[in-house]
Amino acid sequence: MNRMVLRRLIIGEYPTPKTEAGVRSAPAGVDRALERLSERGIRFLDLRFVDVLGTVKSITIPVQRLPHAVRHGEWFDGSSVEGFARIFESDMFLRPDLGTLSVAETDGVASAQVICDLLTPDGEHFAGDPRGVLARAMADAAALGFDYTVAIELEFFLLSPDAVTGAARPGRHDRASYFDHPVDLAGTVRQEIVDALDRLGITVEASHHEVAAGQYELDLGLGNALRAADQLVTLKHAVKAIAQRRGLLATFMPKPIFGAAGSGMHTHQVLSDSGKDTNAFFDRADQYGLSAVAKHFIAGQLAHARGLCAVVAPLVNSYKRFTPGFEAPVAISWAQMNRSALIRVPRVSSSDRAAIRVEFRAPDPSCNPYLAFAAMLHAGLSGIRQKLALAPPVEENLYAFDPERLARHQLGQLPGSLAEALRSLRQDEVLREALGVHLLERFIEAKEIEWQTYEKQVSAWELDAYLETY
Repeated sequence: MNRMVLRRLIIGEYPTPKTEAGVRSAPAGVDRALERLSERGIRFLDLRFVDVLGTVKSITIPVQRLPHAVRHGEWFDGSSVEGFARIFESDMFLRPDLGTLSVAETDGVASAQVICDLLTPDGEHFAGDPRGVLARAMADAAALGFDYTVAIELEFFLLSPDAVTGAARPGRHDRASYFDHPVDLAGTVRQEIVDALDRLGITVEASHHEVAAGQYELDLGLGNALRAADQLVTLKHAVKAIAQRRGLLATFMPKPIFGAAGSGMHTHQVLSDSGKDTNAFFDRADQYGLSAVAKHFIAGQLAHARGLCAVVAPLVNSYKRFTPGFEAPVAISWAQMNRSALIRVPRVSSSDRAAIRVEFRAPDPSCNPYLAFAAMLHAGLSGIRQKLALAPPVEENLYAFDPERLARHQLGQLPGSLAEALRSLRQDEVLREALGVHLLERFIEAKEIEWQTYEKQVSAWELDAYLETY
């Protein structure tokens, strides 16, 4: 930070962002927010946002500055954040969304956070703000008469540091598997996580041990996609903090352990008619309970699946999860019973057919949820706009299909690497429009650097296989 910037910050010379109506008046919610913070004795507030890659960033302000932040925005240097702005376009402002205000308590000390939108000095929404990208996608859905809601199955590992090497691995005590109920430290920590999330206003409908040692799942209820993304940002930070206090490492890495199941973020999606409680995906007369809207939506996501993978499975490591035998998708297909399919339409109770959902199984918990949901929504809406026909479902075990058999069924394959996925994303005009040119180019640039760095590494496997042999 140069001296002029520092001086302006100290004496308050930085301009506030312009608005069409001039100076913003603070919403009535500010008084209630200040009252709530005062009741808990909270003196400082974290203004949080995420960068292009989904990494949580924050600026801390005194609580009494909240009205100013809501009216005018809080200045920060956007050029210092991954993928945001060039050095000569660095002035940006955070504007708190008071609907996201949450209060947590750690060891008897209360703290608070609020998630923010990003504005330019002209008062416009910044094109590179991931949260703004999702808000625009949902506005596009609303223009077509739909509300977009999601329910999340979030998987992660709780690992213990090895006493000898210091490396993280499942605790020696954890021999549990799917739906087991072990009485151990990690099981206790899982319950602490659920309790803490409830205090943050995030309801976990169910939680359980997953198939791999040290692996757990949290199931979040159906809700507005923007709020769901906000909750995921808060949730991941909280899970890591609680685990760390207990001497464990919580990781949302997609495939942390060779030979074990990876962690997914299966996302159940519903389009409902705007302002109504009617499921636009449901048709009582259809064999699968799917309306024409649902079939077009699924077809759209299948058509853009390869490009979508770069956004919903964004790490080099993500593609080590897409392997046969671990309930992760490998082919571009849909089904009802088949858990090897990319998209499932889970069966629902005969008495509640209107609860039908479309489950997209490619996302993993390393993704930026704002970008993932925006890209998924745009892909589905493109299918609706174009009235894309949906191919028949494939209920066979896709893990047993060789390339020739996949071709006979006219099934494409998911990308085998991040590099493949990025090439598909570059060529996908629908996803380019969904993310916006500014954000897309910066996302791809960062991910290509990640891939190139990975390719140059010499792995432990290479040393074991080649060092003494050659």
